[in-house]
Amino acid sequence: MAGERLQLKMDDGSGDRLWALHNAGADGAKPLVILIHGLAGCEDSSYIIHATEYFLRHGFATLRLNLRGAGPSRPSCTLQSHAGRSQDLADAILALPPATTARGVVAVGFSLAGNMSLKCAAEHGASLPLRAVATVSAPIDLAVTSANMLRPRNAVYNRKLLRDFRRECLAPGAIVSARERAAILASRNFMELDDNFVAPRNGYRDAHDYWENCQALGYLGQIKLPTLLLHAHDDPIVPIGPYLEHDWSENSWLFPVLTRHGGHVGFHATGNRTYHLDRVLEFLDKML
Repeated sequence: MAGERLQLKMDDGSGDRLWALHNAGADGAKPLVILIHGLAGCEDSSYIIHATEYFLRHGFATLRLNLRGAGPSRPSCTLQSHAGRSQDLADAILALPPATTARGVVAVGFSLAGNMSLKCAAEHGASLPLRAVATVSAPIDLAVTSANMLRPRNAVYNRKLLRDFRRECLAPGAIVSARERAAILASRNFMELDDNFVAPRNGYRDAHDYWENCQALGYLGQIKLPTLLLHAHDDPIVPIGPYLEHDWSENSWLFPVLTRHGGHVGFHATGNRTYHLDRVLEFLDKML
């Protein structure tokens, strides 16, 4: 899909710039839908392309955002994205050309970006043209999700994601010390990677400190804009437990939709490849 390539500067003094691909929508009255990939993903991830095509068909303008170190953003970023980089999403939205956000913005975060999107809504929602948030398979409890990834049934997922994320962390553009490089290469799972690389690099004491401070579960009560959370009971990567245990009645802005089947991100097990996107569209039609 052809589109307008945008470069969005981060406002933290790092000089890092995120690359994004903007596609104009047929209906100028609708908000911009920002699609944010999960761990080791980018603008070319199949679920991001699928979602882009879907929302364009329904008249929305779309923006495929590449987080720090991901895809086209890797050469222009010295740092790496993580679950708690909510300020990055806020900076990216504020750096967009005013014409693209004139009708407001909807953030749709997949997997780990869902956690980041929820945190951003809680911390920065009032200062952004953010009209709604939707998350798909978001790990709202990072500690529980990290422990789940250690299960034997997730060995294949762990191996692939770890390999792809290692490659991303060490690709040209990244600045890592010799110690950090060794930690990245030695990590056998994401618990070790978070403990030995992600946490210390970003000022956290250890993995548990990083998870506790960045997981969306601690921010849900602060969200004050329409927020849809889609998750499946049979998600192999992100356990359903934290969704079932949370008291959603404490915040009327939150709308969880928990399906029996759907797996992680795709919801293909429902028999409808656009099930999750249909739910997002229905939500936006109702709320906006």
